[in-house]
Amino acid sequence: MRYILGLIIAVLFAVGMTMPSASLKMGLLKYSGGGDWYANPTSLPNLARFCNEQLKTNFATEFATVEVGSVELFNYAFIHMTGHGNVVFSDRDAENLRNYLVAGGFLHIDDNYGMDPFVRLAMKKVFPENDFIELPFGHEIYHQNFDFKNGLPKIHKHDDKPPQGFGLFHEGRLVCFYTFECDLGDGWEDQPVHKDPESIRQLALKMGANIIQYAFTQ
Repeated sequence: MRYILGLIIAVLFAVGMTMPSASLKMGLLKYSGGGDWYANPTSLPNLARFCNEQLKTNFATEFATVEVGSVELFNYAFIHMTGHGNVVFSDRDAENLRNYLVAGGFLHIDDNYGMDPFVRLAMKKVFPENDFIELPFGHEIYHQNFDFKNGLPKIHKHDDKPPQGFGLFHEGRLVCFYTFECDLGDGWEDQPVHKDPESIRQLALKMGANIIQYAFTQ
């Protein structure tokens, strides 16, 4: 029972790559605290289209907004979280998110600049027994359909530090991948929004596709 959601996710992903009628939807996490969880509205639709083209998935291009404490969380195999500021999880939020992740769900957190100290505290409430661990460049998430020998691509300058990818593990399974000093979500947005060169946008989308592929098949 523990990984029943994970099994369903894997089956749906496999079916989605072979049957046009199958459709998966990505979820955007809505949280409290005042942080702009709604940032980057064109990110997930563009990532869905890219995965459909490159991975032969069949994601819907409309994403769902899901509150962290809602049972609706369990309806979505992949949850994306972003923002610039404060993040607050209630006890109920933390318990619900933990149950979702333990059951086989996957959370990608992308620091849009400024959320790092807040999201670390929030996720510590979800997994008090675990800490974020920086993933080595050899980790499988960097070597899916696209190969990133040096880990995450650098999309935006922020504090001009190297990008880092952190993971939270539960019983050996990566349940949360946190991208820091990278800003993949901005790279997924429509080109006119941030005016990134197409080469940079492609790197962001390719890394996003790797995250999706890893999350659905690990």
